[in-house]
Amino acid sequence: MAKLVILEFPDERLRTKAVEVEKVDDEVRQLVDDMLETMYDASGIGLAATQVDVHRRVVVMDVSDDGSEPLVLINPSYTPIGDDKDFLSEGCLSIPEYYAEVPRYLKVKLNALDRNGDAYELEADGLLAHCIQHELDHLEGVLFVDYLSSLKRNRVAKKMQKRHKQTQGA
Repeated sequence: MAKLVILEFPDERLRTKAVEVEKVDDEVRQLVDDMLETMYDASGIGLAATQVDVHRRVVVMDVSDDGSEPLVLINPSYTPIGDDKDFLSEGCLSIPEYYAEVPRYLKVKLNALDRNGDAYELEADGLLAHCIQHELDHLEGVLFVDYLSSLKRNRVAKKMQKRHKQTQGA
C-alpha cells in the first residue's frame, strides 16, 4: 500500500469529472487500498479518487468511531429518499481546516460495486448519507464550497492559496 497525495482546493484537477470503472481488477483494488491508507492517515472519513488525481469513479469511506468499517464505492450513484434536507458542518481533506454548513438529503439509497466488483445497495441516513453525497459530488468535480456564496468561496480559495505558499516555503 502507498499513501497518496491529496489535491487541495483551488487545484483545478479537483474539477475533473470522473469516468466509470470498466472492470474491477487488481489495479482498482490497489487504488482502493491506497486510498483507504491515505484517508485513515489523514484522519478523514471519506476520500474520492478525484482527490488523489485519479479521475475514476471510486470512493472509500469509514464513518465509524474507530475506523473499523471501511466502505468501498465503485461506480456509485444515489437517489434521495424523500425531499427532506438538513444542514451538517462539512469539512474536506482537500480543504483542510475549513468547515461550513451544507444542506444534504437526510436519507439516500446508494448503488455501487464493492472492491470485488459485486453490486450492492444500501439505504443510508445521518452522517453516512451526508458523506455519500459529499464524496459523490467530488466525482462530478463539485466541492462543498460550491454550495457557499461566491464571496465565501473566494475567501476560502485565498486562504488555501496562502496556506499552500506557506507549506511550499517551509
